[in-house]
Amino acid sequence: RDLHLSIRRQRQMCIRDSFYIDEHKNKYTKLLHFIGTWLFIVFILLLIITGEGKYIFYAFLSAYSWAWFGHFFIEKNKPATFKYPFYSLIGDWKMFREILQGKHRIF
Repeated sequence: RDLHLSIRRQRQMCIRDSFYIDEHKNKYTKLLHFIGTWLFIVFILLLIITGEGKYIFYAFLSAYSWAWFGHFFIEKNKPATFKYPFYSLIGDWKMFREILQGKHRIF
């Protein structure tokens, strides 16, 4: 039941995008998230193509390490993943899509 409430709360937060965007004000933080998400996609594709399980590890390692580097050393804040993992995942994918759509500057 607590997990359900937690996911529900995170979904409600997802509606309030300002929190997530405020945690990613610097364009270079967004760039690092974008790179990490691209690498995640590449490694998942390699997992599908080769069937080698190591790529799932590489996928998550690359996604989190690029993003967290941006938070710790550029934004100097704590990643939302630690407090809101579900919301953070949704927010990362939404920001990735919006970067592709040109809604965020990363250069």
